[in-house]
Amino acid sequence: MGWFGWRAKEPAGDKAAPPGPQAILEQLARRVPKYVDDADQGKLSYPACKQAIVGPDDVHAVWDHTRLEAVRYLMLLPQREFELLAEPSRQSEMLEAFLRQQPHDDTVIDFTGSTMSDIALAIFAGFNWLSQCAVLTGVEREKFSGTLQHFRKLVVLAQQWWAMDGAGPRCRQLLEQGEKPPLMFYLVWTDYTRLAKEVAAAALGRAIERAAPSDRDVLVQAMSRLQGADDPDGLRLRDHH
Repeated sequence: MGWFGWRAKEPAGDKAAPPGPQAILEQLARRVPKYVDDADQGKLSYPACKQAIVGPDDVHAVWDHTRLEAVRYLMLLPQREFELLAEPSRQSEMLEAFLRQQPHDDTVIDFTGSTMSDIALAIFAGFNWLSQCAVLTGVEREKFSGTLQHFRKLVVLAQQWWAMDGAGPRCRQLLEQGEKPPLMFYLVWTDYTRLAKEVAAAALGRAIERAAPSDRDVLVQAMSRLQGADDPDGLRLRDHH
């Protein structure tokens, strides 16, 4: 895992660094409430995995919106406690609390008032939502089997990383270089992205099966682009080139 390396990469020339975790969280704090409002008003398909796919933009929407649906639980934390996900000084405490928390199967949760426990509850709820979307779209079972066990292993590795001497300065260096230290936010966001992509791929696969021959080529090309993308925004950039 690149997260757990000791050394930051050299700067990549004039290439702009990707937005840091705080910037992504700020964006989510704006996007998620608007998305929920639009869904409540029937302005978009909800859940996103049920959206009809007729072209590449629909694939982007399913992937992007499914991930928003998963992360919304963290955005519901009171008093913007989700910002702790990107706070280096709180990582050890948060990781330990996550490992202590028993998983649950709910997609409707009540917060307890204990910040670290509530963060764990919200993370589990996001995974549970993605699992429900996987069932709805027919994702192959093995692609979602062991999801929480896999994530728990990442958390254990991150806990070991943060326990090493110099973890704080090393984290700052990685962030300055545009890299991703094992902040809880990055662990969650990356896994949600990966699983939401599986949901989008399954939904697209169904669309290809049902498509008329004249429409199938466009969707098959969209599948190829989806398979090569790491993020929904990357998929959109590919579509516009």
